Amino acid sequence: MLEHGSLAVAVVQRQVMIVEAAHAHGARDAWVDVYTYTPLGARVFLASPVPQARIAARDVLAVLPAEDAGAARRGGGGGGGDSGGAGAGMLELPPHAFSEYLELSTRAASRHEQLFRAAAAAAEKPQRARRWLVI
Repeated sequence: MLEHGSLAVAVVQRQVMIVEAAHAHGARDAWVDVYTYTPLGARVFLASPVPQARIAARDVLAVLPAEDAGAARRGGGGGGGDSGGAGAGMLELPPHAFSEYLELSTRAASRHEQLFRAAAAAAEKPQRARRWLVI
């Protein structure tokens, strides 16, 4: 499923983020250890406040192609992992990978909005008066 260092789009703490595999994971693994990146600007991502996470494998929305992971530019800095390598600092995605991130992020946001509208509509719906039968 994920090779060491491969990039994916995943839901972490109810937010869509770019994640990098901390080590290789198989298709049957229930949990995935990742380094997390939050968006900063156009195609640029910074290590998140919680740079390492263990997420459920079902939270991985899409695995980015290996050529996109290889084309991503990593910047230094004191951000992510303690090794100074993978997960450290900053990540810049190629245009195709960033557009895939935007599409998945937009889809997740519209799903949340739809759920909110349904909950708000259910709250506004007038409650039926209950009739009690007293014998």
